[in-house]
Amino acid sequence: MNRFSALLLLFVFLSCTGKKLTSPEDLHSDALVYVVDLNDREDDTFKVTLFVDNLKTENNIFQFAASAPGTYRTMDMGRYVRDFYALNINGDTLRTEQISVNQWLLSDVQNIRQIKYKIAETWDTPVDSNYVYVMCGTSLEQDHALINGQAVFGFPAKMQQRPIKFRLEYPESWLAGTALSKTNDGYYFAKNYDEVVDSPVLLGRLTSAGINVNGTEIDVFCYSRNDIIKADEILTSADDILTAADKFLEGLPVKRYAFLFHFEDKDAPGAGAWEHNYSSFYAFPEPENQDRTMRGLPGVMAHEFFHIITPLHIHSELIEHFNFEKPQPSEHLWLYEGTTEWAAIIMQLRGGLISLSEYLDRISKKLTISNQRFRSDYSLRELSLNSFSVKGQKEYGNIYMRGAVTAGLLDLRLLELSGGQRGLREVILQLIDIYGTDKSFDEKNFFQTFTDLTYPEIADFFNSYVVNANPLPLKEYYSFIGIDYQAEVKTGENDTTAGWALSVNDQNQFVFFDVDPQVEAMGIHEGDVLFSINNEELSMQNVRQLYNQIKKLPIDSTFILKFKSGEKVKDDSFNRIIREKTRKHVFTMMENADSSQIKLRNAWVRNL
Repeated sequence: MNRFSALLLLFVFLSCTGKKLTSPEDLHSDALVYVVDLNDREDDTFKVTLFVDNLKTENNIFQFAASAPGTYRTMDMGRYVRDFYALNINGDTLRTEQISVNQWLLSDVQNIRQIKYKIAETWDTPVDSNYVYVMCGTSLEQDHALINGQAVFGFPAKMQQRPIKFRLEYPESWLAGTALSKTNDGYYFAKNYDEVVDSPVLLGRLTSAGINVNGTEIDVFCYSRNDIIKADEILTSADDILTAADKFLEGLPVKRYAFLFHFEDKDAPGAGAWEHNYSSFYAFPEPENQDRTMRGLPGVMAHEFFHIITPLHIHSELIEHFNFEKPQPSEHLWLYEGTTEWAAIIMQLRGGLISLSEYLDRISKKLTISNQRFRSDYSLRELSLNSFSVKGQKEYGNIYMRGAVTAGLLDLRLLELSGGQRGLREVILQLIDIYGTDKSFDEKNFFQTFTDLTYPEIADFFNSYVVNANPLPLKEYYSFIGIDYQAEVKTGENDTTAGWALSVNDQNQFVFFDVDPQVEAMGIHEGDVLFSINNEELSMQNVRQLYNQIKKLPIDSTFILKFKSGEKVKDDSFNRIIREKTRKHVFTMMENADSSQIKLRNAWVRNL
């Protein structure tokens, strides 16, 4: 680009903004100021300009995020960057060099006045590995856009804690939803880069709705491609959950919260939700009928909403000062995700939204999934510390299963030790008072801190069931409240299954689990990989049909399986067996529960 072209581009750009690009007097004068062009959407890239005038030698590395808090996944946003360059005050291009996947070296850094780049949206940009979760990524379409901060903004080294202002240029007809507030000059303001990452923005042809819950303003913004889901309908479905959360927490500890929803057609790239301190984002396929979606949304919203407690008000220094270059995992994922998932369910029990039997059924399902899909010898601490690795990612989902069950057991243990006066909820409320948004706990010593606030026996609990992976004391702890637990109960009925079940591993292979001893005696073991049934290769499309064919066979009929056991691939015939049907992870009320057990149960099912 020659000087004339660069100056012309700068003139046009400044004319379009209509504002002098300096911080207002009431804000920090050293703020990083960004402008993002969302009007040009043809090439699926966000056009970003950073205006600076105070860079020093120590700021000569421009950093894009390797990950982000709460994702526990390597994302390497530098892979999506296009056309990165820097300009001086005259519009001359200064030399830059990409020195790593997420870093650009800046030369003549003191004379840089603009840093410009394009960064591709993640939803429509294929990568070979470490794909970005859909709810953590970006989208740029003709009628809407999604911005997650770490996937659009980079920052100069040593400036992660600088205040940030950014202006979004988009069609006048669009509506923008975010937890951030705008300044008088039309810029969104964040106290630092961490807050930008923590504050997604959904824009476009949105519907919106709002409600005040005991002093907290709740906003819902929704994009639905075919207008099947509306913001006011979501808010209505979640009203009881928000009320239950308010009672559970004795008042919501934020003044404003934003729920952002994105519903596309069935080809949308994945689904999920991502929590933030003052908002949460949800990406789901757009349903043909909204009823089922509306029934499921409140539970998901309850989990993400509870993150206003963990990690917003209770977090370690690793979360408060996140390392976007080389992320360091916290060992307290049991708190951030496991406790949050437990709270999202039990607040519904204590708020009268689900029955005790429904609560126990959800715990039973979590135990079943944990046993079927994840390693029983892999502790929650190991899962946390290895969450960014391939090995850890295989086990990560267990934090919502075993992690939530473990938090529930911690609650029961605390209630038992306190004679029904104090459970996990009460300790969480105490921790909020001790820490809060601006004070982090000591990462290395938090187990001891928690123990010091409660009882010496809790140290053994953490060591046994969080640091290590000892079998969970389900029967013992649920007996505290007069509920019996059985890992397996025989029903006296014939089981119509095949004597084994299938799950899908991380390599999209079909593996055996819940293998009956009769089947194991024939040579099939848990974890063996199944390739075909009756010489028909398995696929996601036919696996259910082929499995059901075996279930319908008469007893002692034969069928052929091709599978890999250890290092050997086998192609053998097997007999259809019969076995007694069993139920897994069964909770029942004790008929002979004594008064102390009933008293503790009554304390457990309500907010103390």
